[in-house]
This record gives sequence, structure tokens and C-alpha cells, in this order.
Amino acid sequence: MLNTDCLNPIHMWTHKNRKFITMANDDPKKTHHQRSGSHRLGSQPTWLVIIALCCLSILCTQSPLIGADTGAGQELFSGTDLSGWHADVPELDKNSDVRSPFIVRDGMLVSLGTPGGHLITDAKFENYRLEVQYRFAAKPGNCGVLVHASVPRALYAMFPQSIEVQMQSGEAGDFWCIKEDINVPDMIARRGPRAKWGVDGDKARRIKNLTDGSENPPGEWNTLVIETVGNSIKVWVNGDLVNYGTDCTADKGQIALQAEGSEVEFRKVSLTPIDRLSE
Repeated sequence: MLNTDCLNPIHMWTHKNRKFITMANDDPKKTHHQRSGSHRLGSQPTWLVIIALCCLSILCTQSPLIGADTGAGQELFSGTDLSGWHADVPELDKNSDVRSPFIVRDGMLVSLGTPGGHLITDAKFENYRLEVQYRFAAKPGNCGVLVHASVPRALYAMFPQSIEVQMQSGEAGDFWCIKEDINVPDMIARRGPRAKWGVDGDKARRIKNLTDGSENPPGEWNTLVIETVGNSIKVWVNGDLVNYGTDCTADKGQIALQAEGSEVEFRKVSLTPIDRLSE
């Protein structure tokens, strides 16, 4: 039996408000016998509910807002070598003496920018959260992360069939459609006239992001998060939601990093399986 004498009054720490509150147990006009009987009948379950709610509140505030993990994450870049990846650089077909634009330096994966090409995962993935931490090592310029990559050199004998999540300085989070397509709200405002839309050649393949100013100043690290579940893709830059597309024409494939003119350092490329997109 719960001893209720120690509960009058009650001093309770509220996690949300970070302060103590005082709660009276009962009507002070009641006799001790009446109060004890009342506690036996009603207060014990009430206090158990209060304690349970407090515990639940603490657990909820400690849980990450971004959720739906379904398994252990994996580092796609080990920090020591490029195992699990292969480079597709058209210039190397012509001249094997050309230096690969993808190297490991000081524990970071580096895209040197030239010659142009892609570093592509050997494995294919679906339903995941990809976290990429990057910065431009010198003058900010162009680069990108490609998801749902499949047919190599499908566009301009260079770009694999995919959806590109743009990293170009000032435009991080744009979608570029490369032989695949995706829908977003306000498509005409963000992609241009419908008659010009397309997924190859000179068609309107760029879909502008939702924000300006989400990137950190040049030289500082940025965190790009891409979630893809089914035919939907959601993108954050430094915590800001910058793009959300649905009805993508692909739902799985390889992941690729670009060499597209500017030197970029990557210190983290990690993937976590998920079963739904974060709110």
C-alpha cells in the first residue's frame, strides 16, 4: 500500500517547464482517516498515471525528431580508402595516365573537380537516410550527390541516369532530373513552363529548392541530408528543409558523388535504412 502521508504536499519537477510545482493532496478539512480512505480509492492510480506521464515526457524529449530508423547505419566512406566505390571518368578511357579526380587525403574523401566524372557505390540502395558532410576546399563552385543512379553515362556521355541533389554553391538542394523525373509543389514556379520540362538534352531539368541562405559561408562544413522512401525524396541543408519531391520515376539505385569543376572535401558519407520520411 502506498504511504500517502509523505505526499502532502507534493513537490514535483516538471521536465518541460524546468521548475518545481506544488500539489496539495486533498481537502484539508477532511480527517486523516477520510484522507487515507480517499487515497486508497483514487489517489494511488492517479499518482501512478502522473509518474508514467512524466517518464514518457522525458523519453520523448530525449528522442530525436528525425526518426523511422529500421537498422544499423553504415559509413559509406571508411576514412582510409575508397573501397565500396568505383570511379567512372570518361577522360580515363582516352588517357590512362590522367589522375583520378577522387582521392583520400587527411582522412577525407576529396573530389578534385577535374577531370569530370562520378564516384559511384558498388551497391544499390533503397529506403534510406544519407548524411553527407562537405565543404569547398578552395573557391566555391559545383558538385552534387546523385541518388537512384543506374545507367552510366546516360546524359552527355557523362552523367548516370539518376536524380541529382545539387551542391553547387548558392543552389544546394536543387533537384536535377537526369533521365529520371520527380514532382514538387509549385512546379511551374520552380521549373518553368510545362512545355519545356524534360529529363534529357536542353529540357528544363532543374527544379529549384525552397530556400536561400541555408548554406554556411565558404570554407565551413555543410551537412546535407537526403531521405528517400519509395518514390519520394526529401532534402535538408544544415537542418533546413530545402526540397521535397514525390512520384519519382525511380525508387532505388546506386549513390554517386560528382567531380564537376570544384574541389570538394567530404568528411562523412553515412547511410541509415528507414521505412518512412521524417516530418
